Amino acid sequence: MKVYPYRRLSGNVSWRVESAQLKAEGEPWEDVESKYVSTVERVVALGPDEDRPDWVEARLRLFAGLPAKALDPTGPWQDVKVVAVLTERATNTRTAVEFSSVSVDDRERTAELYIHRCDLLDRASLAVHVVATVDGVPGRVIATSDAEWFVDVVEAAPSLARELDVKMVGFASGASRLQRFKDSPWLVDTTGRIPVVRVNTDFDGLGDLIGADGGNGAEKTVRELLLAQMCSEVWTAVFHSAVGDLEIEEDGTPLFPHGWQGDVLREMLPDMYPERAPEDALREVHAARAGVSATGWGALQSRIHFAASRRAGIPRTLSTTIRDLERLTQGDDA
Repeated sequence: MKVYPYRRLSGNVSWRVESAQLKAEGEPWEDVESKYVSTVERVVALGPDEDRPDWVEARLRLFAGLPAKALDPTGPWQDVKVVAVLTERATNTRTAVEFSSVSVDDRERTAELYIHRCDLLDRASLAVHVVATVDGVPGRVIATSDAEWFVDVVEAAPSLARELDVKMVGFASGASRLQRFKDSPWLVDTTGRIPVVRVNTDFDGLGDLIGADGGNGAEKTVRELLLAQMCSEVWTAVFHSAVGDLEIEEDGTPLFPHGWQGDVLREMLPDMYPERAPEDALREVHAARAGVSATGWGALQSRIHFAASRRAGIPRTLSTTIRDLERLTQGDDA
């Protein structure tokens, strides 16, 4: 949870990746086809593909639009700048570029971000920040865009389907930090860039069951129910992590976090509060967590459990499991 001691900018800071170019060693810049730059998915896919060269440098053209009040001369912000920051935790890469004005009122701005292939290992996140001088202090972040893009150097097609990583690892025979959990079938880790589910292959029979393709009727039924339960726990864990990463305005209004945390909240809040707008539901959750709500954080857990179960498809899977078991039992009786 983040609270700022100065006035922040409210309102939408819209931005997008307009185009991308790649440069091979000793070759001129080549345009990346639009099919590799997805505005819907917010992903630029630069992974290996037969349609493009083995590139060493990429150039992204960015566009951003500021709300009018950000540049109000009577407002609390001076020397307003827009900065794009590319970050990849795997290589600890952090690259920033400042936008330049392209309109008379300074609200429309563009930038070119250069990326070296050797600096990236997997998928980097790209966010836009608005910084300004506030109360005489320069360089304060007064807004961060809701939309975050990803630059993927592994996949050739733009997709956000990789937003959950599943790793098969032995807990008892693995790292010391996992050995204390050797009796657990799986763990959910939300501390990284994307959530990671670690499945304990030292848990007798679990790895074979989850990784199996097909199997007899009983095995398939148990596997689907087990995976649904795992997904439910994942949704619960990532929801709690997302709520713990809220930004709070000076007036106490919570803001949706960026990346997968914000996506998780937008997915689950309509199930928790179907009668409320997502922003109102977020305020209710924040009030309950802060202890200033009549319902309380404990009472909220049933809503979280319901939403996580629904996202994971528990009701449907359980109904199917019961029907399958009834058919298997009838078959054994026959």
